[in-house]
Amino acid sequence: MTDLSERRRLAEALTKALHLGVAPIAISFEAEAPAGVPAFDEPMSEPAPDGRRGRVPAGCVFWVRATERTFATAPEDHGNCSVGRYTHGLATMEEIAGNGDVAALLESGWVDAEAVAGIPAISERPASVVYGPLAEAPEVPDVVLLRVNGRQMMVLSDAIPGLRIEGKPQCHIVALAKETGQAAASVGCALSRARTGMRPDEMTFAFPGTQLAQVVDAVERTSEVDTVVAKYAAEDARRF
Repeated sequence: MTDLSERRRLAEALTKALHLGVAPIAISFEAEAPAGVPAFDEPMSEPAPDGRRGRVPAGCVFWVRATERTFATAPEDHGNCSVGRYTHGLATMEEIAGNGDVAALLESGWVDAEAVAGIPAISERPASVVYGPLAEAPEVPDVVLLRVNGRQMMVLSDAIPGLRIEGKPQCHIVALAKETGQAAASVGCALSRARTGMRPDEMTFAFPGTQLAQVVDAVERTSEVDTVVAKYAAEDARRF
């Protein structure tokens, strides 16, 4: 599945079957900066006291920007959020351990050191991470990411056997999808929700880009069955 027109068709089919309010996005981890993809060029932030700086508050903010256009990011663009740098393979645990944001999370009790050590991460450090609308992806992406509500999550959980439901940090489902080939959903995390402005009813869902056609087929079939059942229930409810 390498044809752009086919990816566009599948992106539209997935959006229609799930009634998505936000277009699916594509995420690719590149060994070198891709030619022909514009760089994300918003200004770098002022450095935090520990030296952290980047072009957005956290890597998950790129998910929001990616609904609008395709762009390439450099490792330094992700520098504000230590957790996101780790999950995306842009820094080791040793490199982020002394950062102020990691200390704040540990001191608050939000996570403990054992939980931090067990967070999934991309195994090979990328030179660039490319984001953009799935319908415009120039190649098969490593990961497809959706923002979904409870009803859409219901369809996905029925359509995809073995779907993992994860918690914090939200960004680690991207690493799970890429590294293990598994579809994974996240209920979100307070860190990401505050930085992205995600609605309270939204969750995220990630799966390998190579599985796009299979996911769309399964979602369409499940959605059709749910529609039949919902119509039956609505008709039956008229007795009351």
